[in-house]
Amino acid sequence: MARAPSALPFWPLPLAGVGFLLLQVRRAAHRDDLPSFSNQDISGACGDPAAPPLRVVAVGDSSLTAPGIADLDDVWLRRLIRPYAEGHRVELISLGVGGSRAHDVIEGQLDAAVALRPDIAVVTVGSNDAIRATPVRRFTADLERIVTRLESVSGAVLVLGMGDLGSIPRLPPSLRPYLSYRSRVFDAACVRVAVAHPRAVKVHTRGRMVTAFFEDPGLFAADQFHASERGHAVFAEAAAPAFEAAYRIAWRRRSADG
Repeated sequence: MARAPSALPFWPLPLAGVGFLLLQVRRAAHRDDLPSFSNQDISGACGDPAAPPLRVVAVGDSSLTAPGIADLDDVWLRRLIRPYAEGHRVELISLGVGGSRAHDVIEGQLDAAVALRPDIAVVTVGSNDAIRATPVRRFTADLERIVTRLESVSGAVLVLGMGDLGSIPRLPPSLRPYLSYRSRVFDAACVRVAVAHPRAVKVHTRGRMVTAFFEDPGLFAADQFHASERGHAVFAEAAAPAFEAAYRIAWRRRSADG
């Protein structure tokens, strides 16, 4: 059985090391022997139009744009909202852009998300920061800014966090232990930010969601980078308890506001 590599005590990379990391990532991203998939818009609505509305607005990266997924109803966030359509008219608005880092969310997605005043705001960003050598302090500051602004206008904020990038088959094996370490550090940053906000909920991503992707290559799409339909099912299962908690927070606030 495949196992996740243990975390290693890496110090920050010197400039030359950062350059090497980015070069290896760039080579992996442009492999000619693997397919490339387009980004998609998973926005949509479900449920009785006469039922109470529930607006979910998501910002982030390709975890929202679902490259390689044929049926968008298989995407993890659509899976999550479907049960709530029994009592709501659920509106999902995705502003996600593939390849986004936290700074890109601030520059290109955050204002629109704030203007939409969601019941539940979903933030799923960090993988590209970790892969592209963004300092963790900068990422933490950017994520803090995102969550603070969204919390000010939303019923609740769901922060996905990060699994283990070291499981991605497309990336060079030599980088995987380092990226496993980076994943853990960045996910811990997501925890710290979420804990500091009373209406933010963090998804637990460091358990089964980590081991599953190491054990089962079928959880990756044909590009060996993004999640497959089965991979999105794992995301949804991991995120469901946190989404339910966010829903309860948001609905209590709406009820209190009348």
